[in-house]
Order: sequence, then structure tokens, then C-alpha cells
Amino acid sequence: MLPAPRGDIPSLADVLTGSFSALQGRPSRLELPAVRSAAVILVDGLGMGSLSVNSGHARRLLAAIPRRGGVIESAFPTTTAAALATLTTGASAGEHGLVGYRSVDPDADRVVALLRDWDATMVPRQWQRRDTVFEAAARAGIDPVVVGAERYRSTGFTEAVLRGARFTPAGSITERVETAIRLLDGGESRLVYAYIPELDMAGHSHGVDSDAWRARLDELDAALAVLDSAVPRDAGVLLTADHGMLDVPAHRRIVIAAESPVWAEVRHVAGEPRCLHLGLENPSAAVRVRDRWRDAEGERAWVVTRDEAIGAGWFGVVEPHVLPRIGDVLVAARAAVAYYDERSATSQSLAMVGQHGSFSPDETRIPLARWGAFA
Repeated sequence: MLPAPRGDIPSLADVLTGSFSALQGRPSRLELPAVRSAAVILVDGLGMGSLSVNSGHARRLLAAIPRRGGVIESAFPTTTAAALATLTTGASAGEHGLVGYRSVDPDADRVVALLRDWDATMVPRQWQRRDTVFEAAARAGIDPVVVGAERYRSTGFTEAVLRGARFTPAGSITERVETAIRLLDGGESRLVYAYIPELDMAGHSHGVDSDAWRARLDELDAALAVLDSAVPRDAGVLLTADHGMLDVPAHRRIVIAAESPVWAEVRHVAGEPRCLHLGLENPSAAVRVRDRWRDAEGERAWVVTRDEAIGAGWFGVVEPHVLPRIGDVLVAARAAVAYYDERSATSQSLAMVGQHGSFSPDETRIPLARWGAFA
């Protein structure tokens, strides 16, 4: 049986949209009360599994996670480009079009990394056509603000998923949290979003079971102390993540040789090591390529055609212009493994310890902490 996104509990798609609904006094799936202003803090790579294991380093954060409704589902694929677009549009990957870390660009017959490869031929508003929550908020007379590191101010990815908000730079984790809370003061109605990538970066480099990752968790937990007293009474704060992460040891980072028969008829390798998108020379070969991969990796991965993945609901509703960006065949790891193409693997990518992209609970289960009027 294939995995599928759960529909019985709230998901990442409900977080920013729910906060916007609370600003308008409307009901939402998160059942948030009406507020004047709201903030969402997004901690990249903070899964409930790694958070629970390291509970002694996150006492403030865990105290703000309610027993009911404190764990939600990430979006598929469990990777930053797709998940952040789901957060800021409320749409599935099949609707907003950012379907993985790397995606097939059918118009240019190439593979592009959606966090960085924006050029003149890749227009953010064409690749991600959905209105963001920030655009909707501005139309409703609510001031939308993004708080993040200066390097994210003017990227193509920022234009794709954060457009409509004004950007406020802040350096450290503490500075970003404090800036977000300060923006909630006053009589203005405001929707604030703050992005914290440091835990994800530490996890990729050292793993979530590492002193480096726990040090970042300590830093985050200390920064959250301000939320206990500084949130205005008529404002609410949510903290969540885009995805979780699991450690993949070196011997389970599988480098597939260039001459391997599994690459036969494959033109493009996109996605990420735990969820490959295979673009084929001829899409009619999808079943044949799928079966070849199942014979080789079926015990460690779900291997499906694009139609099977869509039928299982992996990408939600898929818009026609998004369809060719999804691989003709997908290889989603179910064991603690990651797949690399020998022809394109780099020493940097092969050194990556923390991984995400597939369906394990470590990747899909994320926290939803609450403060202020949302607590």
C-alpha cells in the first residue's frame, strides 16, 4: 500500500491561512480565536521526533505545544521549497507548482534547484501562480511583514512564495523572534512571518543527533523566552516547521553507478536524495522504468509512476502546467536511505547527514506551538 498525506488532522497548509482567518474573525481548521495581529515562526527542519528525543533542550517550546492539536502534518514532498510554498499559499505542491528541491523544467529541458536557480527564463510569478496569504492580507487592509536574514530579501524564491509582504531583516535567531514580537505591538492589524533556518543547516551538516543541532535548539528555546510575557493580549503566535529530518549514516547514502541499468531511459534526475523525480527520454517507458527500479530498490523505497503518485494524493490536486514538472517515475525512500546519482553527486551532497523529502514520521510530523491569544 502506498503512503498518502493524512486528511484527518491539520497540516502545514492550515497555519498561515488559519492565522489570516483569525485576523478576519473567521473560523479555520486550527480553531484560532479572533485577534488583531498574528505571527507565525517557521523553524526549518524541526520535526516532532527529534524535538521529543531532545526534550531537555526545548523545555519552553514543548510547554507551548498543547496535547490536542500540537502535532500537525507537513506537506509532501517534505522539503523546504515545496513546504514553504504550501505554508504561504495554503495550496498543495500540485497547485503551487514547487514540487521538490530540484524540479524538471520542461520548457528548458533541464533540472533546476528551486531555492536558487531563478534566472531570466524562470519567472517566479509564472512558476508559482497562486496568490500568497500576504497578498490576500494586504488587500484586506492587514500589514504583512516577513522577518528573515538579509540574504533572503530579494531572491527569486522569495518572490515566488513571500510576495506581497514587506521584508524586515534581522540577524540572529533571537533578533528574528524579538523583531517578530515587536511588530505585534500597536493598534495596527499585522500578519508577521519569521523564518529560522539554523536548525536545518546544522541537521544537514551534523545530523539531528548531534551536539551542533542541540546547540541550535538551545538557542531557539532561549529566544522563545520573550513569548511568555511580551505578546500583546490581542495577538497570537504560532511556531511550526516545514518538515522534520532523520539522520542517514554514510553507509546508507547509496551512490548508484553511472552504468547501472536503473538509469536506462532516464533523462533527468530531480527531487532530492530521499525522493527522486526521474524524467524519462520517453514518458511511455514509465512502467518499464518503474519496474526496473522496483526490482532494485523496492524493499527500501516506494517506486511509482507519476500517475500512481497523483492517484495516491501525493501532490494533491495537480494543475495542468505543473504536471510535467513532476517526474515520470518517483522513488520515495521508506528505509533510512538516500539515493545519489554517481554522475552528479558532489562531496558536499554526499556528506549530508540529516535528510528529508519522503514520508517517514520523522519527516512528516511537525510541531504547532501556541502563545498569546492562540494559547
